[in-house]
Amino acid sequence: MQSKIQPIFLFSLPRSGSTLAQRTLATHAEISTVSEPWILLPYLYTLKKDDIYAEYSHRTMVKAVEDFCRTLPNGTSDYLGELRELTLRLYAKAGKNGARYFLDKTPRYHLVVEDVIHLFPEGKFIFLWRNPLSIIASITNTWANGTWKLWRHKVDLFRGLDNLVHAYSANKDLACALRYEDMLANPESEWKRVFRYLELPFEPERVLQFSRVDLRGRMGDPVGTKQYKQISDEPIEKWKTAMANPFRKAWCRNYLRWIGSERLAVMGYNMDELLGELDSIPVSLQFLVSDLLRVPYGAAHHAMRKLQEKMLFFS
Repeated sequence: MQSKIQPIFLFSLPRSGSTLAQRTLATHAEISTVSEPWILLPYLYTLKKDDIYAEYSHRTMVKAVEDFCRTLPNGTSDYLGELRELTLRLYAKAGKNGARYFLDKTPRYHLVVEDVIHLFPEGKFIFLWRNPLSIIASITNTWANGTWKLWRHKVDLFRGLDNLVHAYSANKDLACALRYEDMLANPESEWKRVFRYLELPFEPERVLQFSRVDLRGRMGDPVGTKQYKQISDEPIEKWKTAMANPFRKAWCRNYLRWIGSERLAVMGYNMDELLGELDSIPVSLQFLVSDLLRVPYGAAHHAMRKLQEKMLFFS
């Protein structure tokens, strides 16, 4: 039987710089990791009725698992305890021999962030924030070739952001927060603070060694891993070019107002400053016609999602 390993969870939205953070952490011999495990999502969703369609009828399965848990001496606690032990054994098997930690970086854990924190009370929890307008631009440029297809990522930009802010606010005494912009502008001081939280020694050269880390797996950042071999603050301002047309600027204003000043402050950003930066971008007409033509696709996608939710309810 392999010895237990202590988990580190890196919580963030997609395109927040989590792969860079993961590779920097993985330069330490005491931290093992693989690209993106995702393993906790299906297991934790065995107790969640909503938002899943499956051939076997997910809602019926949840009822069956709930009934099964009632037969256990300690009910659901026994079930979750076994899930916890299974996960720790898998982390140990995937990790380097003798490593203290296994780092699980799975962006969609924003859907189960509270569950993960409760399941692993001994865990270390790093919340990585990034300017939400930068995230939007990075999603657009990386996964849509510059075109406007944000409806595909609504779960991340809305539900995911709200979940992460709420979880960090409720558990900030247990967690460590890191901003992407600070990670690029002041890498040594920021990583020294993070490694102190992990109770590990920090050597300044770690911020230069991340490019040597080869993550096993197909997930993660397909762009930054190839483009950047050293820390650079170049990506901090790149979002402005992608968000310059009138439609995108208006969408971003509404999105910032939806997030609100309080949630932005938890993430380390100021509403007025972000709005000011957005308003200062010179207007461009690039992608404007394409964006407007794609709006009906987004509306149709949203309508289909609502229909799917109704079908799930009656399944």
